[in-house]
Amino acid sequence: MENKKVLLSVKDLHVKFRVRGRILTAIRGISLDFYENESVAIVGESGSGKSVFTKTFAGMLDGNGYIDQGSIIFNDPDLADTSVAYTNHAKQVVADYTKKLNDYAKYELGAATYREMEALKAERKARSGLTTEEREALTVKIEDLSFRRTELFNQRQTVDSKQEKDRYKEMGAQIAQMDAEIKELRKQEAAAIAAHKASANADTAYAAEYEKKMSALKEQYAKEIAGKVTEATKTRNERIAKEIYLSVGRYSYVKRMRLLSKLLAAVKEAMMIGVDLDDEDQINAVFDKVAFRVRYLDETEEKLHGVCVLNLAKIKYGKDWNQIRGGKIATVFQDPMTSLNPIITIGKQITSVILKHQNCTEAEARERALVLMKKVGIPNAESRFDDYPFQYSGGMRQRIVIAIALSCQPKILICDEPTTALDVTIQAQILKLIKDLQKEFGYTIVFITHDLGVVANVADRVAVLYAGQVVELGTAEEVFYDPRHPYTWALLSSLPQLAQRNTKLYSITGTPPSLYNKIVGDAFAPRNPHALKLDTLKEPPMFQITETHFAKTWLLDPRAPKIEKPEVIQNIHEKLMNACNL
Repeated sequence: MENKKVLLSVKDLHVKFRVRGRILTAIRGISLDFYENESVAIVGESGSGKSVFTKTFAGMLDGNGYIDQGSIIFNDPDLADTSVAYTNHAKQVVADYTKKLNDYAKYELGAATYREMEALKAERKARSGLTTEEREALTVKIEDLSFRRTELFNQRQTVDSKQEKDRYKEMGAQIAQMDAEIKELRKQEAAAIAAHKASANADTAYAAEYEKKMSALKEQYAKEIAGKVTEATKTRNERIAKEIYLSVGRYSYVKRMRLLSKLLAAVKEAMMIGVDLDDEDQINAVFDKVAFRVRYLDETEEKLHGVCVLNLAKIKYGKDWNQIRGGKIATVFQDPMTSLNPIITIGKQITSVILKHQNCTEAEARERALVLMKKVGIPNAESRFDDYPFQYSGGMRQRIVIAIALSCQPKILICDEPTTALDVTIQAQILKLIKDLQKEFGYTIVFITHDLGVVANVADRVAVLYAGQVVELGTAEEVFYDPRHPYTWALLSSLPQLAQRNTKLYSITGTPPSLYNKIVGDAFAPRNPHALKLDTLKEPPMFQITETHFAKTWLLDPRAPKIEKPEVIQNIHEKLMNACNL
């Protein structure tokens, strides 16, 4: 993989959903790189986070979902290259912002003292409020009661108040009781805060010590920020001013002016707390609060030129997704019956996407659509162009969905279980089509599936997901023939092809953990027959087995007992060959 370019780099991604007053953490710290022209399979049980993970690449999370932390860096030179007109107005803005940044740069000289002052304020505030343990305990109780109250309320809505009067009344009383308990907990919270505040105010010795320390720090801070800014810092500030203007160049005038002020304020705050603005990662994080950063490269009299750092996890401008979704990252969904509009012709559905993302006429779009229809194996494309979806079979509809996804030649093709709704004989044709077209178009495939047999046919690498984490990652050969995580063992043991006559098909006992709750230790431990005591106490790190093979299990720790993989998946290659009569 060293010679391949990283196309998409995911780092420490956390995705959460607001569900009925509670927070569900669907993705818990995934880090994974995707390379150009490779095929990566994402496998795992339902609910493991496969679809949610890939939806973050195209901005397709449901309305109640959000990226809590982490980055998704998309390395696309076409989108990254950015130029804005360097008009007299732009030059004036850059000059004004450079002057302001030079004034703000004095705060950097006293950043260490400023952090001490903020820490002292935070300590005082903490003494006047609840402790972390008290706050967490009350929050858990209130959230649990609120969730149960919502569930009961929804259930009560399904009860006929006339036919089941007693039950309806009883449920109403239970809801009222929960409301009273929540109100009481709120009172307890307010009383505890008031008690802490009164205690802190009564501690005159602490108050005097606080004032003494704060006065000394303020005096020291005033002396530090009175210093002079170096010429090197002024040069850096001019570059940052140009990057601020470059970063908002794609917005409308009104929005641009608003974002310019926000970016200036973000950089000022960063200077005050001592962020290293010469460090690429740190300055990217500062810009990401407002708009992703465009790194300054060069300029002419007419233009400022830079390269954009595309962090898909931080996109806040809807129009940015219009350039990425469909044009650069496309998706093939699992059910062709619902992926196509039943009242619009097949040809119109393909050409509309081409016209939206490519600069061409309707006639050119039609020609391109016909070429694509032929490439995906639609016979008599010209005569089938104006047909409606109901006139196509399931396999042909899925071919059209693939044609639509490829109409703008994306860099990444996400295949979300594209063969699930199809007959097994058609599945093989669709898989072959996707792989054949990859050779021609050179896209990266991200393949989501439950079927490990499909993985063997399409994947270069496999990422095994469980409870929102990657628990094993390696080449297809490594994951199939040398799996190391007990969950991967269980998935492979469940292959129907390995079942022997007169024996039960293996199934994984138990159910995945609730992602509403904080998971302690290894999430798979309650279902793992080989679990260690440590698995219930501490989350395992990702152990490296080879240059390309990693697994997140304490069994790989040198101190762990040696446990052989289940007998059913030993010599798995030979067993699969025998099962298929090969």
